[in-house]
Parts: sequence; structure tokens; C-alpha cells
Amino acid sequence: MNSYSDVADAKQSEGDMCEVTYVDQEKVANLAPLLKDQETLFDLAELFKSLGDSTRVRILHTLSHAELCVCDLAALIGISQSAVSHQLRLLRMARLVRHRKSGKMVYYSLDDEHVKSLLKLGLEHVEE
Repeated sequence: MNSYSDVADAKQSEGDMCEVTYVDQEKVANLAPLLKDQETLFDLAELFKSLGDSTRVRILHTLSHAELCVCDLAALIGISQSAVSHQLRLLRMARLVRHRKSGKMVYYSLDDEHVKSLLKLGLEHVEE
């Protein structure tokens, strides 16, 4: 440890780790079958990455209130239509939004109630 920050990091990590190594085999055996496989957890991490952008979250929040076209979303969020379109493409790939075409218009909505629930729970958490 050569600097103050190294000392601070060492002190901070003291509370983060056990002082002895002990594995509770019974607890591990009981929990192991409940854990999701690595691929599923990777997909979950990708979902959260999609939610890790404030513009995409603003779009999702707006769509939680109504089905809208790109023009309406751009006007409500205050960014260009091309920027909205780009973000919607990413949200579609993440299966967070869906679209439907009506004549020359394309309307977007949340993919399903799970997305609305994710947003609601997230908002409840940050507003506590």
C-alpha cells in the first residue's frame, strides 16, 4: 500500500469480506437448484443494460402511458426523430417495445405488462 487511497480501499473492503473462510454446505446445497443458468442471467443483464440509458427509460416511461408514433415521442421527449428511432430499435431488440403499422404510421407501445411492472417497481424504488 503506497498511497492514502490504497489504505482507504483496504479499510473499506474489510467489511466486505469474511475474516475466515467457511462455506455453509447445507445452505449452498439448498440454494443451488434455485439459481438460474448462466445464459438466462446473461439475458437478464442485457435487459438491465437496455434500461441503463436515461433516454431509453424516458421513452419507456412515456410509452407506459400511451401508444405513440416516433413523431409524438420526439416531441414529448425533446430529441430528434432519428435519435428516438435509434433508441426504439434497441428497445425492440431487447423486447421491451413492440410496433404496429397503420397506413403510413408506425406506433410503438410497451411489449407487455412485464415491462410496465419493471418501470413501476423501479420508480417506486427510486422514489422511496
